[in-house]
Amino acid sequence: MCRPPRHPGLRAHPDRPLASLQLRRRGAVSEPRNDVLELLEGGDHSLLELVDNLLNQGVVLTGDVILGVAGIDLIYLRLSAILCAADRVLPSPSIPEGEKPRA
Repeated sequence: MCRPPRHPGLRAHPDRPLASLQLRRRGAVSEPRNDVLELLEGGDHSLLELVDNLLNQGVVLTGDVILGVAGIDLIYLRLSAILCAADRVLPSPSIPEGEKPRA
């Protein structure tokens, strides 16, 4: 049986990692918001105001981690974290009638 010539950078079997492919149409991506740039350019804002704005608006951080040995992917993790003020994500406690809210 005659085998086709093998290229030095390719694996023998066809199941191998491939490059990612963006499936969005051109023009479908909206322009990035420049709120942070506007805050940074106006020199009268402090770090405290930047952090306050970040917590009020909220931010979601996402990332992918792939652990592998010898070119074989063993573990795939998708990590997500939300950073915002607690009153944005937690339900407000209901206060029974006749009780004063704690200060």
